[in-house]
Amino acid sequence: MNEYDVLERYIHESNYIVALTGAGISTAAGIPDFRGEKGIYTLGIVPERVFDIDYFLRDPRPFYEFTRRMIETLEGSGPTRMHRFLAYLEEIGKLKLLVTQNIDGLHTLAGSKNVIEIHGSYRRSFCLNCGKEYDFSEVKEMILKNTVPYCSCGGLIKPDVVFFGEGVKGFEEARQHACLSDLFLVVGSSLQVQPASLLPYFSPGKLVIINKGPVAFPRSRIDVHIDEDCEKVAEELMRRLKK
Repeated sequence: MNEYDVLERYIHESNYIVALTGAGISTAAGIPDFRGEKGIYTLGIVPERVFDIDYFLRDPRPFYEFTRRMIETLEGSGPTRMHRFLAYLEEIGKLKLLVTQNIDGLHTLAGSKNVIEIHGSYRRSFCLNCGKEYDFSEVKEMILKNTVPYCSCGGLIKPDVVFFGEGVKGFEEARQHACLSDLFLVVGSSLQVQPASLLPYFSPGKLVIINKGPVAFPRSRIDVHIDEDCEKVAEELMRRLKK
C-alpha cells in the first residue's frame, strides 16, 4: 500500500478534516512564496522590513511600491488544482475548516467557504483612521497612480494583511477545530512560521503532510508525508475520489 492508498483510506474514514495551507499551494498559480528556493526574501527581491508594521506606519511607500509590482501577478492568478480539490473536500462534507497562511484569496475564489485567512488577505483593505473598507479594485487604482492610498477622511489605507508585529487572525477558532479533527492535512507548508505551525500539534487524528521538501515537524508524529508537487497530488487524489 503506497502513500496515496493510505491517504485515500484516511479521507474515506474521516468525518472531520481540518487543513492548513501555505505558499506551496499557490506557486503553481504564479504567486511567489517568501522563503522558498525562489522566494521573494530568498532572492532579495524585497527586504523583510517592507512587511514590518512599524516600518509601514512610518513610511508606507516601500510596501506600496512592492504591491504595485505584485498587482499584475495577483490579477493574473487563479485557483490551482489543489485549491479546487480542497473546495471539493468541503463540498462533500469531509473538510470542516481550511486555515491558510496565504494572503492571495485563492481559496475563496476556488469555492471554499469555511476559511480562516490567518495572515489576512490582499483582496480587501481598510482605513486605519475611520475603519472604512475598500475592495482590491478601489485601492489598485490609487496604487497604479504611484500614490500611497489614503481614505477620504485622510487616514492611511492598509491591506487586511498581517504584518510582522501584528497578531494573526482566528487562531483560537482554528485551534478549536484542530482539536476536533480526525485527519489534519498540511498542504504546501514547511511549518516554519508560528503560530500556524503549532496547529497540527492540537489534532488528535492522523497527520498528513503534502509538501515538496522537508518540514519542521517531528517525523515520529507524521503519519504520511507526500513529498511531491501539490498539483500532482491534487490531480491524483481527485481522480481517486471521483472514480
